[in-house]
Amino acid sequence: MDRSELKKRWEAEETKVFQGWDFSELNGRLEEEGLPWDYRALIQQQMNPETVMLDMGTGGGEFLLSLSPPPGRTYATEAYPSNYELCLAKLPAYGIEVSKVEEDDQLPYEDGLFSLVINRHESFSAKKVYRILKPGGVFITQQVGGQNNRGLSRDLLGDGAMETPIGFDLAHTVRDILEAGFNVEVQQEVFPKLKFRDVGARVYYAKIIEWEFAGFSVELCFEKLCELQNRVEQTGYVSSREHRFMILARKER
Repeated sequence: MDRSELKKRWEAEETKVFQGWDFSELNGRLEEEGLPWDYRALIQQQMNPETVMLDMGTGGGEFLLSLSPPPGRTYATEAYPSNYELCLAKLPAYGIEVSKVEEDDQLPYEDGLFSLVINRHESFSAKKVYRILKPGGVFITQQVGGQNNRGLSRDLLGDGAMETPIGFDLAHTVRDILEAGFNVEVQQEVFPKLKFRDVGARVYYAKIIEWEFAGFSVELCFEKLCELQNRVEQTGYVSSREHRFMILARKER
């Protein structure tokens, strides 16, 4: 395929609409190395008929609904405007109250309301999460660390494109959670491999994860993308390193 045709294909990828937190567009095109923990199982082990729970940064609410959370005792926050509107239209029918929360320290809930707070890839204030949990309540978070895709971002855009602090990692986050008063019961950190089977998948991903590829466009990065295309033709994929960590913490009193 010639360069002009490649460019047209990649430009089509960067204009595709992304809604909620649905990566089905990349099915068969993206291969992620599995994590050594099961975020869903960790949550389900803490759920019972009396659970009052909050999902921070719920995206489109897809994962939350998959947990079959208790109606009337489940809450969700979301900041991204289109996802918030999507949740407002969908989640109340399942007995889930949705709030738009854009600042980590402004959680609109009373002290000690929740027995379980979950958070996947959303920023948070450990002190504010501690405030809204009941004594004995559990906070479970899975986070994307500061090393996530940093090498590939640097290859495409140089050192200035990553907005996530390089020092955002398990050790620093555990420290903040302990200082807030929690007892940390489980913690783990890994750097799994990510493989893109075609460069178009890489383009689509970069447009979604804009905080790791700030300023990215096919036009700006075309020559770099052509280099990635050569790699795909030689090896069958372009790889990157992700950065994930998980913490389960309990409010003792």
